[in-house]
Amino acid sequence: MAIVERLTRPLRGSNPTAGPGNMWDRVVRSAAPAVAGYLVVRLIGIGILWIWADAEQQSLLGLLGGKYDSVWYLQIIDHGYDQGESAQSNMAFFPLYPMLARALAVVTPLGSMGAALVLAWTAGIAAAWGLYVLGTHLHDRRTGIVLAILWGALPHAIVESMAYTESLFTALAVWALYAVLTERWLVAGVLALLGGLSRPTATALIAVVCLAALVAVVRRPSGWRPWVALAIAPAGWVGYIAWVGYRMDRVDGWFYIEHEGWNTGWDGGQYTLDFARRVLTTESHLDFYVVTFILVLALALWVHSILQRQPWPLLLYSALLLVTTIGGSGMYNAKARFLLVAIPLLLPVATALARTRTAGAVVTISTLALISAYFGGYLLLVWQWSP
Repeated sequence: MAIVERLTRPLRGSNPTAGPGNMWDRVVRSAAPAVAGYLVVRLIGIGILWIWADAEQQSLLGLLGGKYDSVWYLQIIDHGYDQGESAQSNMAFFPLYPMLARALAVVTPLGSMGAALVLAWTAGIAAAWGLYVLGTHLHDRRTGIVLAILWGALPHAIVESMAYTESLFTALAVWALYAVLTERWLVAGVLALLGGLSRPTATALIAVVCLAALVAVVRRPSGWRPWVALAIAPAGWVGYIAWVGYRMDRVDGWFYIEHEGWNTGWDGGQYTLDFARRVLTTESHLDFYVVTFILVLALALWVHSILQRQPWPLLLYSALLLVTTIGGSGMYNAKARFLLVAIPLLLPVATALARTRTAGAVVTISTLALISAYFGGYLLLVWQWSP
């Protein structure tokens, strides 16, 4: 409660006599339209998926919690990590999400799949709240609301409602970035540490928090909080990589698993460029066209972010995610999903929609929500690989 109150301080009223309960109520009411709008677009997607799945005689819960990466997370929740006997080890998956889901499964009757899905949905709400706060802090309340809803209406937004880590990491990232912008260094450091336990691409968030803390140290050498953030931000990511290395009895253990077991690595973008060229010059699958479009659009939105004069921590975070996504080899089908967490890229679109008339914004977002709903069904019922 204390952390949330500190994070949302700029949204409070100016009445110094207001009690904590009134302040909390005001914060919740302020963010309610953004969170409600996010949930509406996600429920539209789930509703259409449910109808489609029923027509295909498939289980909705099975699609959301028992396909692709979800299977690996459920295995970790139920049985823990393997010993690395094969290159395709479940140690490729970072531990925070499955460990939190396991804890939830222990203290509730939800079971592994139920706990994993409840955690993902709860994290999605926290992310939508954070997006609202970030958009309001940088622009205005209307932009914050649109930003939160827009994130739920992206083409690959179905994974926000699945047993995947995108919702959890986005929640950690958006609140960490907000903490950096408002110079809450201890909060930023802790959230970056947790982010480093969530996903390998948390390196983008960690770099931003560390660099911003270093800048703060240079400006005010007497402050101790940025020093703490600088020290703890990388601890989660480094700690897990080191643990996998120890478990595999080789320093590059995690990277070995990624390369040998999952056929991923780093080639500076050659794989991505070659694959995109084939998609654009030969007949291909719908998913590959959508991924290619999103990669090009993401680059354009980053340029717009520069023109919008976003704060440098947001620009750097987006740039590093673009570099890791485009520069990585393998998993072309998942590259658009990897950019779901690149939330500052949505700010140019959110500000533009926020300036339009309400009717126009509603029509645009509704159309995007329906497209997202269809594509979510396509990814889980037609597409044969991970989204």
